[in-house]
Amino acid sequence: MQIWNTFKTTILLAGMTGLFLVIGAALGGQVGMFIALIFAVAMNMGAWWFSDSLALRMSGAREVSTAEAPELHRMVEQLSLRANMPKPRVYIIDSETPNAFATGRSPEKGAVAVTSGIARLLTRDELAGVVAHELAHIKHRDTLISSIAATIAGAITMLADMAMWGMMFAGLSGQSDEEEGGGFAGMVGGVLIMILAPIAAMIIQMAISRSREYAADAGGARILGDPLPLASALEKLEWAAGRVPMQTSPATSHLYIVNPLAGGIGNLFRTHPQTAERIARLRAMTSQMPLSAR
Repeated sequence: MQIWNTFKTTILLAGMTGLFLVIGAALGGQVGMFIALIFAVAMNMGAWWFSDSLALRMSGAREVSTAEAPELHRMVEQLSLRANMPKPRVYIIDSETPNAFATGRSPEKGAVAVTSGIARLLTRDELAGVVAHELAHIKHRDTLISSIAATIAGAITMLADMAMWGMMFAGLSGQSDEEEGGGFAGMVGGVLIMILAPIAAMIIQMAISRSREYAADAGGARILGDPLPLASALEKLEWAAGRVPMQTSPATSHLYIVNPLAGGIGNLFRTHPQTAERIARLRAMTSQMPLSAR
């Protein structure tokens, strides 16, 4: 299953990079495609090296010491041992909305961030289920993949904006009669890029995130040895997100365990699978796990 998920994600990322190159070619021909390729490589390298620090900074997370959060550090350490991975850094986000996310380009560079309000809603076992889910993301290197996808998706949206401005300036400058036919075709192409490119990028980004959430749920349940605490936690977190949506950047919303931008446009373009389906899958795992693991 893990190999299949990695294969699907590789194909999706290749598709997003290919879309980026197609837009570059449409805007500037071979030169535009070459420039888009350079940008794609630069963005992937930037996402590789700086995705964790950027995500933590954008979310307002602050690193906490063992003295500041002893129980949380102890929980992360114990679950990391069970997952056979290095203990990630621990961060807290000052927000009453309960939520959590993980970041880092590798298990050695991992970080887990939880909001200050999460412990007030969840039991200790439920919080352990959430932390185990985030450790599974780090172990599977989902955080790196999601960051690269978000970076390229943002660049595609930027190119679509450039197409829009290019059309506006071309219209203001006017065209000769000989150029009118080509200008109309270019305008139609520009409109299609402006509308379809961001939608295509978002669909690819959502497909990557959704497939990875199911894998992290299953991985977290295996780390904890029991899928039910995570299922219960997801139910509570979804309820809380619907009542008090979190004030956070849309660029990092796909990293959280549940969609922090619940309601309105957040439900139209969900980066997460339906929470009810995730809960059902976790509860179905109960009969599949040996009693010794629970």
